[in-house]
Amino acid sequence: MKKIKLGAQLFTLRDYIQTYEDTEKTFEFLKNEGINVAQISGIGPIEPEKVAELVARFDLDICITHKPFERMQNDLDNLIEEHKMINCPSIGIGSMPSQYRGSLEGLREFIKEANEIGARMREKGIQFAYHNHAFEFERMADGRTIMDTLVEDTDSDCVHFILDTHWLQTGGVNPPDYIRKIGRRMEVCHFKDYKIVDNERKFAEIDTGNLDLDECFKACRDIGVGYIVIEQDSCDIDPRESMSISYKNLCAIAARHQ
Repeated sequence: MKKIKLGAQLFTLRDYIQTYEDTEKTFEFLKNEGINVAQISGIGPIEPEKVAELVARFDLDICITHKPFERMQNDLDNLIEEHKMINCPSIGIGSMPSQYRGSLEGLREFIKEANEIGARMREKGIQFAYHNHAFEFERMADGRTIMDTLVEDTDSDCVHFILDTHWLQTGGVNPPDYIRKIGRRMEVCHFKDYKIVDNERKFAEIDTGNLDLDECFKACRDIGVGYIVIEQDSCDIDPRESMSISYKNLCAIAARHQ
């Protein structure tokens, strides 16, 4: 059984990766924290060659990215080459674009395009992956949820998933069960926790909230997930301090179950 690699989803640190200079400092921060795995998401308009130089200099394992669906539709060859520069094996979409939501026809069109894009990526040695939120657990006219439709009707070789523990729970499913449902179609999982404060849900550092992330980790281990990355959409403290707390706690979870 392979050991799961642990790291950071840089969307959490997005305010600190908008320029080359700030990204350099952020990568240095990751190195000092002992984090050598990252997902690139929310980065500023930095030339791909400069990003690749920083990735190589800090010896980062970039497991996946989030990129706009529009670029996948209209600029896929260049997008693939940018990922090969950083030795990144997967390109993720952060969410289904709004124009495809709200109807079975729109959902079917998205699935058709995702299958086609995923097949083109696969031909070039890159994997397409879809990241969920909670809206995908709405039931459509045929009685299935959007998420179940995505899982069941997309090509299992060409479309994989980046499940998010927080949004699974918010969507009304049991995260470990859904992780096992996805099985081999997930290489990267987002660990995200939340707490209840004054009767409202708030994002929380890993293992300081209410999600059973031990069980989520065991499910990831059992299906052979390669990477778990920490994502926190908003933080009550400096996001770098939040990442430091979460990474230490995630390492402790891993030590209990690997």
